[in-house]
This record gives sequence, structure tokens and C-alpha cells, in this order.
Amino acid sequence: MTEWSGGHIAVLVNPASGRGIGADSGQVAIERLRARGADVRVYQGSSEGETVALAQRAVDEGPGALVVVGGDGTVSSVLAPVLESGTPLAVIPGGTGNDLAREHGIPLDDAAAAADVVLDGARRRVDTGTITADDGTVRHFVTVLCAGLDSLTNERTNRMTWPTGPARYLVAVYLEWLRLRKFAYRLHPAGAPALEQDGYMLAIGLTRYYGGGVPICPGADPADGLLDVTLVQAVGRFRILAFDPLIKAGTHVERPEVTTLRASAIRLEAPAGLVAYADGEFAGPLPVTVEAQREALTLCVPL
Repeated sequence: MTEWSGGHIAVLVNPASGRGIGADSGQVAIERLRARGADVRVYQGSSEGETVALAQRAVDEGPGALVVVGGDGTVSSVLAPVLESGTPLAVIPGGTGNDLAREHGIPLDDAAAAADVVLDGARRRVDTGTITADDGTVRHFVTVLCAGLDSLTNERTNRMTWPTGPARYLVAVYLEWLRLRKFAYRLHPAGAPALEQDGYMLAIGLTRYYGGGVPICPGADPADGLLDVTLVQAVGRFRILAFDPLIKAGTHVERPEVTTLRASAIRLEAPAGLVAYADGEFAGPLPVTVEAQREALTLCVPL
């Protein structure tokens, strides 16, 4: 291992990520970077708003890289200043899903090894995405946007106070399955005819994974400038259960009940009340326009 000589490294820690995992992972990463001879400046906020403000301050100070300790939601929340500055981004997984890290082979359970990627790894240009609401609000994302059964399950999970831990999500899945509804999706892909299709689940991915390693968009290329769309059609309450193992294996897209397409931008419309989630975080109600920003981000990845 060689010593770092690329300027100071800014480390942004979201201590709330992963129910406290972020704080522990951050400490391990900071110690590793300093042991390797790096000049490390630490920025740790106590809220999402403070974390975003600290990200702006961190990139304004011109680091050789910004290391974000947290999950996919933390990464996307600070993308605006990162993209504007062109600062290389590194990720120390500290969330619950960590699907951006998973996509690019960044160590998930070893913060010291993930820190080594900052010093020894390559720099890769990868896509990001924007979600634009009709009121002009723009949000960034780095993995997958979903709208349907999955987003409603996330919404219910956030409202629930019992049970705690992973069981809360499982209970939310069951409750949403009991009240399963089909949605009249209307997709307007750039450069292609509009598509109207009833379905239960819809995902728009820059990367393959969401939900902690579920390959919902198994053919997605994170640097092709395209969005991969996966739409599970309305197949019935009990048949949808049979799709769970197929989705986890990434073979669901081979089924005739699943619609797939690719486009650089898509306007997504659906009945009132349906919301979108992206990178595991609330992204707002539909309709929205989703667009891939080709190779907009410089990401630190393993060699």
C-alpha cells in the first residue's frame, strides 16, 4: 500500500445511516485513511439539511475526493454540490441498502477496505439521474426509482412505529399485498411511442439493484446514459407472489408479464396518490420526468 499524495480528503459522515452503522463505519474509515498518510478533514452533521450544507462546504474547500459515509439516500442528497464541483466521490457503505456500492464492487462490510478504494482504486465516470416534478423541483438519484407496490411499502414502513427493525418492513409488505391495487401507468419515453399498461410495480434504474441487492433492472448499465424500465403487469394477487423469487434471481424480465424498455428520459404518469421512491427515499408524487445524466459523476471504484 502506498501513501496518498492527491490533496486532502473530505469525509462526510451521516451518523443516522443504517441505524448507527454510519457513525461506526466512518470512524473506521477515518482511522484507515489517516494511517495511510492522508490529510483527512471530517464533516459530520446531525440532520439531512446539515449534511447537505456540510457537503457544499467540503467541496468548496477543494478536496482530492469526497468520501460519503452512509447509504444511497445520503449519496443522492449531496449529489448537487458534488456534480457542480466535479469532485470525485467515494462511498463507505453505512446504510441499509448500499446498492450503489454493491453495483460497483465496493466492499460492503469492511469500512477499512472501502477506504482503501479511495487511495488505491480507479476513477470511473458513471451516470446519475434527475427526477423533475411538475412544479420544477429537481432531485438527484444514483440507483433505482420505484413507483407501485414497492414505493407504497416504503411509505407504509415510514409511517409505522411497530414492530421495529427488519420485521417492520416485512409487515408493511404483507399489509400492502392484502390491499394490492393495479395502477394505470402511462410512460412517455424520449424518442419512442407512449406506453399505457396496468401493473403492480414499476422501476426505473440506472443500476441493477435496489432494496439491498434485488436485481430489479438486471440489464442496467451504470454508464450507458440510459434508464432501464421494468414494469410488472397486473397478474393477480397470488401470481404476484410467484414473482418474488424470479425478481430476486433477476429472471423476471424473461417473463411475458413483465414489460421492459430503455430510454434516456421518461415522463411517468399514474393515478393520483401514487408516490415515487428513489435510492430508498421519498421522491415525491407522480407525475415526474426522469432523465439519465450520462457519466455525470466521477466515482472511486476498485481496480
